Amino acid sequence: MDDFCAFSQDHKCLKWEDYKLTRHELEEADNLCHGNWIEIQRLQVYIDKLKDILVKNDIEYPEI
Repeated sequence: MDDFCAFSQDHKCLKWEDYKLTRHELEEADNLCHGNWIEIQRLQVYIDKLKDILVKNDIEYPEI
């Protein structure tokens, strides 16, 4: 897609700004999702370590 339209008087594409904004929002969402996934993985490792400590010490914990 480019910023040119043969059918408008000033040859500007009316959808160009929407396209740029949507592309920016998708990039931002991708970055946030990636960061969230890294945090989820880190927390899962932490939870697994805590579970191992509880099991080794015969401490009961609620299963989810």
